[in-house]
Amino acid sequence: MTRPSLLAVSHGTSDVDGARSIAALVARVAERLPDVEVREAFVDVQQPDAPSALAGIDARAVIVPLLLSQGFHVHHDLHGMVAERADAVVTDPLGPDALLAEVLAMRLDGIGHPGSPVVLAVAGSRDERSVPDAEGTATLLRDRTGRRIDLAYLAARHPDLPTALAAAPDAVVATYLLGRGYFFDLAVRQAGEHPITPPLLDDLLADQGIPDALVDLVVARYERAHSG
Repeated sequence: MTRPSLLAVSHGTSDVDGARSIAALVARVAERLPDVEVREAFVDVQQPDAPSALAGIDARAVIVPLLLSQGFHVHHDLHGMVAERADAVVTDPLGPDALLAEVLAMRLDGIGHPGSPVVLAVAGSRDERSVPDAEGTATLLRDRTGRRIDLAYLAARHPDLPTALAAAPDAVVATYLLGRGYFFDLAVRQAGEHPITPPLLDDLLADQGIPDALVDLVVARYERAHSG
């Protein structure tokens, strides 16, 4: 029997580098799953929008949110659009997960002083379900690195990044964002002189710009939903 299609849904961005990196991740996933139709869609900014993309799939589908936490887009947009589709399912978002902590630790390697505390810069959401996901990632990164990890939010919640950095003046900023775009530019501005890591996906990097661990994570979300 034909395997379900994989619809990879990200937020969308007007940043050319960020959009290209997301597309590169989806392409890598397609290479890993040669027997699966892999499509890309978005909840905002870019096209095709997720409902239109799903409507174009006339068979079973697994929707993998390329989003880092629970929130409005996952529960309202994505679960809402499959409510009338018995042949479609939405997986968990990407985070929190040990594979994301692995990528964050890799990005931190060589940035600033190895013993410095880390401020994990999260986009932030008004949806309460996003909070334990952000805290879970901070815990996973703390366990992975053995370093002090403080949380900061770039929107919607507190502490904001400048406040967190004022409390940890020797800190390094770990960017917990999927790619370049508005929030990454904001984090760079607010970090000031503090060292800051690239986002999780950044094909401007010479090595592991599209980390193997992130490809593994998307594939695992799909396989788990398909087998379940």
